[in-house]
Amino acid sequence: MLLLFVFMGCKATAQQFSTHSVRSGETLAGIAKKYNVTAASILTYNKEIKAGQDLKPNTILVIPAAAKPTAIGDQSSEAVPEEPIGFTSHKVRKKETLYGIAKRYHITEDDIKRYNQELYSNQLKKRMVLRIPKYKRVAPGENTINEDDFEIYTVAAKETRWSIAHKYGITLDSMVVLNPALEKNSSYLAEGQELRMPKKPGSSVQNQVTELYISYTVPPKMNFYRLQQQFEVKAEEIVKLNPELKDGLKEGMVIRIPERKVEGGDINTDNYIFYEVKPKQTEFSLTRKLGISYKELLALNPDLKEGLKAGMVLKLPKGQTGNFEVRNALVLDKIDLLDSINPENRPKVMFLFPFRLNRLNLANKENVQRTIGTRNSLKYSLGLYSGALVALDSIASLGISVDVRTFDNELDLAKTREILLRENLSSYSAIIGPLDVASLREVAVRSSQYRVPVVAPIPAKTDLSMTNVFFSYTPDEVLRVRMLDYVEKTREEQNIVIIADGANTVAKDSILLRFPEAKIAEVIEEEKNIGVVRDKLGALLSEEKENWVFVESGNYKLISSVTSILNSFHNALLDPEKSKEKLQLRMFTTNKNNAFENDVISGSHLSNLNFTFPSVYREAKNNSFSKRYRKKFGDTPDRYAVRGFDLTYDLLLKLAYKNDLMQVSRLIGQTEYTGNKFSYEKDIASGYFNQASYIMAYDDMRIEQLTD
Repeated sequence: MLLLFVFMGCKATAQQFSTHSVRSGETLAGIAKKYNVTAASILTYNKEIKAGQDLKPNTILVIPAAAKPTAIGDQSSEAVPEEPIGFTSHKVRKKETLYGIAKRYHITEDDIKRYNQELYSNQLKKRMVLRIPKYKRVAPGENTINEDDFEIYTVAAKETRWSIAHKYGITLDSMVVLNPALEKNSSYLAEGQELRMPKKPGSSVQNQVTELYISYTVPPKMNFYRLQQQFEVKAEEIVKLNPELKDGLKEGMVIRIPERKVEGGDINTDNYIFYEVKPKQTEFSLTRKLGISYKELLALNPDLKEGLKAGMVLKLPKGQTGNFEVRNALVLDKIDLLDSINPENRPKVMFLFPFRLNRLNLANKENVQRTIGTRNSLKYSLGLYSGALVALDSIASLGISVDVRTFDNELDLAKTREILLRENLSSYSAIIGPLDVASLREVAVRSSQYRVPVVAPIPAKTDLSMTNVFFSYTPDEVLRVRMLDYVEKTREEQNIVIIADGANTVAKDSILLRFPEAKIAEVIEEEKNIGVVRDKLGALLSEEKENWVFVESGNYKLISSVTSILNSFHNALLDPEKSKEKLQLRMFTTNKNNAFENDVISGSHLSNLNFTFPSVYREAKNNSFSKRYRKKFGDTPDRYAVRGFDLTYDLLLKLAYKNDLMQVSRLIGQTEYTGNKFSYEKDIASGYFNQASYIMAYDDMRIEQLTD
């Protein structure tokens, strides 16, 4: 019943908004007075305008509901705060904030301060008892929205929140206010989704072209030529709208300037990327960051004629490059985490790994070494944790204190539950592990109620649908797309051949979708044998063009056989009488699984074939981490130790920047360390997935990273 009451209250209050189209000469104070609200409350929901700034005619403002608009002659003063119908008390708990408490009771921070005046001069403290005002809620049936001010907009394919906000000339904050069903922690939009959006006076954004006008005060020494250059509008059009200009331009005149905005489905991720203007940005800093001249930016975004405003959504050409990263068509600011850490943040992190110490006889050194070599869960756990310990040392040297708790869940679900029941999960900033899917699901479910992120350190193929899980291994589907993107980008006229067994038809179909002209080699699959017919494969290869051969299999016998055959073709001539050049061959795969690492597969063959594949990690160089690791443990770090370091160091740097991993993931783009990189994207229902990858290739018996 309590949840139902809160939901009804939220639903009702979320609908209490109207819109106002600014007329020439109107001021913020006058509009606030008309609607019986404060100017500050209007600014809260319209972050594209600032206090003291002149309002642009035809700007659509979101107006929070209060009393009905006053009559033109009404001289009433600013809105009087609503009187509460009663009070309740709230005892402040550890880590609670004023914002969180206000959100919980569906009131503002000012409401709390008004009846707890000590908060004007003192900070919120644990165990403090607050008086929480209760207000009369609007019944769910009441709706103060004037639907004539709005239209329903249907989201088209490849449109984003930023592209739609740009179409309507409003901020993302205003869009969320008008559509409370939109998630605040996600940028997800579904094709066909309907949104309530403000109408432009006498027009609709669905029209092909919308005619708008701005009011412009003529400055000193202005002439028609300069006016035409500034607004890219012919002088004849300006005179037609302003007949008084037949006698010439005069300083101080207020004239109308036509502004055309081409609307419709062309503003989407196929054509543009989008940037949300940050506070205190200048024209100089913005153009330098975006790598575009102000004239070009102005041509794409005519609203900039009225000045740069925080919250504006600007569109940029699709291929624009600069000091930024693009994710889902949104331009992200590059943030140097090392320069942005806050020493006052003290993250608390839990490591939950299956060391299974209860099964080890630590007194028998040989037995322990043998167990580490044969038990994968222990090998992974020790590798990841040893790298994490070096990351903790590194972060401590930066002045960041981390509270660390490490537990052995023994690869047992019951043990995992026991640990979780014993710990206060709400006090943690993040949990790394566990490794088994059953325990991962349990940890995710129990920690989700406290919004504690859970990082999966190894591949976790599961139907797990929890929004607080960070899957750190890039999914196979993403790696396949990256590999095909690379081939498509670098290919000229190469002959493509596909060798795929029955278990990899998805990979084969994906390659054919990109390269319909590709040739298919028949794979013979018998009960005990698998392979290809050498002569039939040779008939598919070209002597005139380089041959790019995709090998898609998880069977090491097939991979070994194909690699050997291709290497023999590479070193010999198919028809010595026709050609003096050896056959040009290069081998690819979209999924380099464990079968490719089997000992029977020749490394020299792979090197001869310039074997190219997508990868989650790259070979670690001899850097400061490797030196620190050898000093601490007396050994060279393996790839699990490298991953443990990179994963933990990345997590701790982000928590040192803002002690909220989910919030940071919306602000930070790709990060890269010793052998791994991370770029988490939020899925609407299944958590955060790493999208970063490398394109690697064998070359002269080394594995090198290619330019991606």
